[in-house]
Amino acid sequence: MIRVLHVIGSMNRGGAETFIMNVYRHINRDEVQFDFLLEAQKEGAYDKEILELGGKIFFYIPRKESILKNKKSLETFFKKHSEYKIVHQHASSQSNIEPLKAAKKAGVPVRILHSHSTRQGGSKIHKYIHKYNQVVHKNTATRCFACSDLAGQWMYGKQDFEIINNGIDTNKFSYNPKKRKQIRKKLNIQSDQFVVGHIGNFVEVKNHEFVIEIFKEMLKIEPSSLLLLVGDGRLKVHIQDMVNKYNLSNNVKFTGLVENPEDYLQAMDAFVFPSFYEGFPVTLVEAQVSGLPCFISDHITKSVKICDNVFFEDISDNPIVWANNILAYKEKKYKRSNSIRNIIQKGFDIKHVARKLEDEYCKYSYYSKES
Repeated sequence: MIRVLHVIGSMNRGGAETFIMNVYRHINRDEVQFDFLLEAQKEGAYDKEILELGGKIFFYIPRKESILKNKKSLETFFKKHSEYKIVHQHASSQSNIEPLKAAKKAGVPVRILHSHSTRQGGSKIHKYIHKYNQVVHKNTATRCFACSDLAGQWMYGKQDFEIINNGIDTNKFSYNPKKRKQIRKKLNIQSDQFVVGHIGNFVEVKNHEFVIEIFKEMLKIEPSSLLLLVGDGRLKVHIQDMVNKYNLSNNVKFTGLVENPEDYLQAMDAFVFPSFYEGFPVTLVEAQVSGLPCFISDHITKSVKICDNVFFEDISDNPIVWANNILAYKEKKYKRSNSIRNIIQKGFDIKHVARKLEDEYCKYSYYSKES
C-alpha cells in the first residue's frame, strides 16, 4: 500500500479540504492511503472521518509561533517518518512551502505542490516571499498541480503545471425536488418564497458584506425574498450585526456549518458568490450540478463556468445591478434541472478525478523505488 502524506493548514471545512476529502472517500484505499501533516494544533471538522478511513494525523509547530521552531519541527518529522515517499502539499502561495523544503532535505523523492488560490493572505511581506520562492526554489517540488489555470499561473509563474479538477460527487448534488421540500420545511421557508443563497466561510475574501448589500436591494423589489447563508467563521458576528443594522433579520437565515450542504443547495433558487478572488471554488461546481443560476464575481477564473447557468458580474458594480440581474432571471421563470452530464463530460466527477490521482500516485511510487 502507498501512503501519501498530505500537508495543509488544518482539515476544517473549506475548498481545498473538501476537495481532499472528496478524493479520499473515492480513492481505492486498498492501494492508496492518505495521512495528514497539519499546522493547526486543534481538532478539525474532518479529523474524525480521516481516522475512520484509516488515515493518520500529525502536527507541526506553526510558523507564526516561531520560524526556527517551525523549521526544526518539520525537519524532525521527516527524519522520524522516512516511510513517506510521496508528500502532497496544498497551498495558496509559495510564501509557506517550508514543509516541502524539509521533505526535500530529508530525501523524499516525490514532492507535489498543489495551488488552490490566486492570491495569498497575510501581510505584504508574504507577497515578496512568494515571488522569491518562485525563482529560487523551482526544484523544491518535483510535480506541480493547480485547481485552475489562474491558480497555476499565480503559484508557478512560467513553470509547467497540471490542472487537477476540483471534482465532486455528482449524484449527491444533483437537483432533487423531494429534498428541496424537506429542507424548506425544516427551515420554515414557504414553497413560493424566492431564496438566494451563499455557501462559504465568513472570511474577507468571500465578500459577505457585498452579499448583504445585494440582498438589501433585492428586498426593495421582492420583499418576500430570503437570504440563506451557510457556513461559519470569525466574521460571522460582524455580518450578523450588519443584518441587524439594516433590519433584515426576518429575511436572513444563518445555518452555521452543516454536514449536508447539498440539501441546502436544493432549498435555494439562486446562488450568489462575489468573492474578491478564488482558485477554483468547489462550491460553484456543486451549485452548477444542482441546477442553480450562479451570479459570481468576475475576479474568479472563467474556467469555473462548466454549465450555462453561470453569470459573471462586475464586482465593482453597484449592488443594485447585481440585485436587478438576479431578480430579472427569476422573472424568466428559470426551469431548474440536473447538469450531471456536463460535469461528467468535462472531467469534474470525483470518481474520474480520484482515479486520475490514484494512477499518478502509483506511477510516482514506482519511480521513487527505482531512484
